[in-house]
Amino acid sequence: MTNSGLLDTGSPCLTVVVVTYNSARVIGALLDSLPEGLEGIAATEVVVVDNGSKDGSAMIAASHAVGARVIQTGRNLGYAAAINVALATIHKGSHVLVLNPDIRLEPGCAITLVDGLLDEGVGATVPQLLKEDGSLAYSLRREPSVITSWADSVLGTRVAGRLGIGEVVMAPRSYSEGGEVEWATGAALAISAQARQLVGAWDESFFLYSEEVDYMERIRRCGLKVVYEPRARAMHIGGDYQSNTKLSALMTANRIVYFARHHSRLATVIFRLGIIAGETVRFGLGP
Repeated sequence: MTNSGLLDTGSPCLTVVVVTYNSARVIGALLDSLPEGLEGIAATEVVVVDNGSKDGSAMIAASHAVGARVIQTGRNLGYAAAINVALATIHKGSHVLVLNPDIRLEPGCAITLVDGLLDEGVGATVPQLLKEDGSLAYSLRREPSVITSWADSVLGTRVAGRLGIGEVVMAPRSYSEGGEVEWATGAALAISAQARQLVGAWDESFFLYSEEVDYMERIRRCGLKVVYEPRARAMHIGGDYQSNTKLSALMTANRIVYFARHHSRLATVIFRLGIIAGETVRFGLGP
């Protein structure tokens, strides 16, 4: 069996962290996928942090054969805060794989991601994400900018992405070849023990959305790479924000908050106008 970073202390070399909030519909299938998804890694543990679910999510996780350790917060702390709750309980030398509850790992996914973390210059690795129908999900992103904001609004996400000026990366070669990226959808994110120590806790001011953008920016700021690994594959159901106006509004607000932390007031105003223009067009076109 491959050790892939097994610690001398005998502690887990990989800890899977899952945050649930009324996730009963999806959490069971994620846990079902873990035995094959984690295959080849000598020492693992699974930690599920439940943010006060009312649908039995915690009970499903606790009774599953995978043997997850369930932490119940008693209330909805938010995604970043729940991750921090989990990280505070695990060995500082363990790599971490953060997964949304609606992820399904394909066999061998985790060990491919962990092997990528063995490079000391790499702080995080992300897999290729697939939609439920097996088609490619465009999960790679460029750092938000005034150009990406207005390009997405004026040209549309698909056209801007294909031209290489939108926030969503859509170049086929990027998804087939892999390599260093600025950031990616945080639905499945492997983080090295080294990066954990350098970056510190997740920013809890992002209740939901943009927390992964912030975290991966901080990884890069520490001089480490975020690497996309297409040989590691996972299915992502996703899409809740598209049908939930409150979630959509929160995602939009946090995009602006994140941008403002790294740019001038003038740039932020222009960025915000681009976002508003895009949302106005989408609202006008309807779902």
